[in-house]
Amino acid sequence: MLQGHRPRPAHGGGVRLPHRRRNSVDQGGAVRLYGAHFKGDAEPVLVTEGFSWGALILGPLWLAAHRAWVAAALSFAAYVFIAALAPEPAATVLTLGLALILGLIGNDLRSWALEHRGYVLVHILAGRNAEEAWMRLLEHRPDLVHHFRPGVA
Repeated sequence: MLQGHRPRPAHGGGVRLPHRRRNSVDQGGAVRLYGAHFKGDAEPVLVTEGFSWGALILGPLWLAAHRAWVAAALSFAAYVFIAALAPEPAATVLTLGLALILGLIGNDLRSWALEHRGYVLVHILAGRNAEEAWMRLLEHRPDLVHHFRPGVA
């Protein structure tokens, strides 16, 4: 209020240093989202939301490693189709495009495969890493503490 003879921002221009900018939303560090999938008495599965570097680089092998069999088979068939039918400059562009698409939707394909195996998406969790997301899940579902040992699929 007592800023002088004319209105102006307080000293410092209203800018806080990044290390002092802490509140309930910004706790410092990147936060990732995880989907928690449940199926009866089976151990819950956490799936990271967002881009997947593994799906970008390994494509169908990454999907098969995460038991997304249908998506792995279809993406492998798409790679074979591109290699067999597309001329060389177009084949490279299409292969890179397919790899980028798999990177963008790889985790969604994992979630889809889990849903087809009977899992249900129950929670969306936020955390800096998977362990923090598991701890948040156990806070919401204390009944899981004695039944399951946290791990990431």
